[in-house]
Amino acid sequence: MRVRPGLCSVTFRQLAPDEIVARAADAGLEVIEWGGDVHVPPGDPVRAAEVARVTTEAGLSVCSYGSYFRADADESLTPILDSAEALGTDRVRVWAGRVDSADATPQEYDRIVARMRDAAAEAADRGIGLALEYHRGTVADTPDAVLRLLAEVGSRALTTYWQPSVGAPDAVALAEFDAIAAHTSAVHVFSWWPQAERLRLHEREDLWTRLAAAASALSAPPRDALIEFVPDDDPALLGPEAATLLRWLAASDR
Repeated sequence: MRVRPGLCSVTFRQLAPDEIVARAADAGLEVIEWGGDVHVPPGDPVRAAEVARVTTEAGLSVCSYGSYFRADADESLTPILDSAEALGTDRVRVWAGRVDSADATPQEYDRIVARMRDAAAEAADRGIGLALEYHRGTVADTPDAVLRLLAEVGSRALTTYWQPSVGAPDAVALAEFDAIAAHTSAVHVFSWWPQAERLRLHEREDLWTRLAAAASALSAPPRDALIEFVPDDDPALLGPEAATLLRWLAASDR
């Protein structure tokens, strides 16, 4: 299976969807994850359908919907699924709570699991999968935490994303990917170092070339590698950053 190169629309929150689509197509990317905070608000299927039309007419596909569902007890997933369906995607990115896994009380954790289990069932009923944001400030912030949560929820409709943990050296980041690779449906691609300083992708070349090789060796690699964040949110950098990603993916396919 080939990993598709793409873009998260949140990379350029300041741009309109049609400009994002045009830039992504010009850069040779294939898919876009549309964010629910600015470009495709949840519960507005008309807007979602229009964004989907613009995307597909440019020869691109909508790979996922980047939601901000946090698995709160009274939080509805339905408007998010409505927008995802109108986008024509079968994957919604979600967030597992609002606290690090190490800090979650047993009661908090059980509540998140119960809500995520119900959410996965609701999504599956509509032919849509959910994917965890691999991120601190959630109970999906380490490989062990992700594996535990996936097991506790117990739904084939739930997968995970992966991205390098902030501050993790290359070897640590790659070990984290390896631990959850079999459950990873997409990768967020960015180069931050040593903490949240935004670098160009090639400035962590060793990390990403090794990651691409590891992913390509899997029997079921992540479906998508999505550029997320560029220095200064500069749209002019998308072309060269996409060229770097495409080079890495091409090398890994040899």
